[in-house]
Amino acid sequence: MLNFFVSETSSRTIPITPICQDDFTIWQSSQSERIKNLIINNGFLAKPNTFCLLTNGDGNLERVLLGLANKEDFFAFGILPKALPAGCYYIDAPSFSSGQLEHAAIGWGMGHYQFKQYKILKDFGAKLLCQENYDIARLNSIITSVFLIRDLVNTPAGDLYPEKLAQVATSLAKEFNAELKIIKGNELATSFPSVYAVGRGSKREPMLIDLSYGDLNAPKIVLVGKGVCFDSGGLQLKPSASMLLMKKDMAGAAHVLGLARMIMDAKLPVNLRVIIPAVENLISGDSLKPGDIIKTRKGITIEVANTDAEGRLILADALALASEWQPKLILDFATLTGAARVALGSDITALFANNDKLAENIITNMLEEQEAVWRMPLYQPYLEFFKSELADFKNIATSESVGAGAVIAALFLQQFVAEGVEWVHFDINAYNASNRPGKPEGGEACCLRGIFKYIECHFCGSKSGG
Repeated sequence: MLNFFVSETSSRTIPITPICQDDFTIWQSSQSERIKNLIINNGFLAKPNTFCLLTNGDGNLERVLLGLANKEDFFAFGILPKALPAGCYYIDAPSFSSGQLEHAAIGWGMGHYQFKQYKILKDFGAKLLCQENYDIARLNSIITSVFLIRDLVNTPAGDLYPEKLAQVATSLAKEFNAELKIIKGNELATSFPSVYAVGRGSKREPMLIDLSYGDLNAPKIVLVGKGVCFDSGGLQLKPSASMLLMKKDMAGAAHVLGLARMIMDAKLPVNLRVIIPAVENLISGDSLKPGDIIKTRKGITIEVANTDAEGRLILADALALASEWQPKLILDFATLTGAARVALGSDITALFANNDKLAENIITNMLEEQEAVWRMPLYQPYLEFFKSELADFKNIATSESVGAGAVIAALFLQQFVAEGVEWVHFDINAYNASNRPGKPEGGEACCLRGIFKYIECHFCGSKSGG
């Protein structure tokens, strides 16, 4: 249970005053000489992600100043929990809207994250007083889901393999009274042949995790998440530097579990299904080989031109299963290509969609939640680059001159989505390379709040959002 927020307190509360850098000179001019001197002595200029602790005559903390780039710079609040002494604080920002205050509280919550599985760490003692303008239950739900994703991505592959990922899904199913079906090992060979082909090289059995929740008469939404718990590259082994972070190749699965948790916790009136193909892509005498031809659940045959392009193979079966359900919407999340990161950097998520209005609405909600996405094209002429003489398709484009790796991968996935089903693919990075306010080094959730808001607005009768 999170304890970053309180709705009431009998103890003294200390104000946090956020100041946009461009407003700092005017704000400072209106302060008393004592406050001006304290600010000058501390060298505080309201630069983004800086803070200043103001004390009274007795040396007790009386106010915290926080520098912001602008009022939407809510992750700046994430710098405070680790830095502030234990106590109760509140955000003193009369000009902030209720939405901006909620975002500030989210930033505050994000700043409390610590990965505790392998180290003894004390919780930070600073708490935020949230009364009117705040929905503490919603804040806790968002932050709990983000922390779930971060924890899963940060957990080493030796401790997070398909069975362990299934245990997380089992816990969520029990918590929210959802149904769960798990198909594993040799049972996959016929119904999910691509999942089986990729996962059979590991002593850890591959699995297909299938969770269902909600009103059977409500709109059907499917979340599909890539669950490669470790990716060695298979027989076409990755270089050591590229393999170091391959514990995070299950981040797509982590994201759909986190998003499902938010949806179930909010009791959104949807008919939800979560599908996770969970495997390890390892080397053994039974590993998938370059040149192998495998059949997918949809019946499409794939020539394996690269065993390190395994994520799209397991997603092919998962997307085919999702399409058979004839849902209103399929959303898939996958750490699918390094090409997306090369194109957009580590902070911006590549979004592909087969419907323009759908993409526009999702991007609108992403922008409202300060989540960076960029729509990439499903450029159909590129289909020619991964057609095979021996099978229906290859799993990569084999000509080095083609490029467009993220587009090629998305086009491959699109072949397994049924006509008429709206579909969005997120090619995610899900990792912070360095520490920033509210975004510690390690696993990261992306697009979570924006997608939740989209579902809430477009399927559940909410009037807010795009």
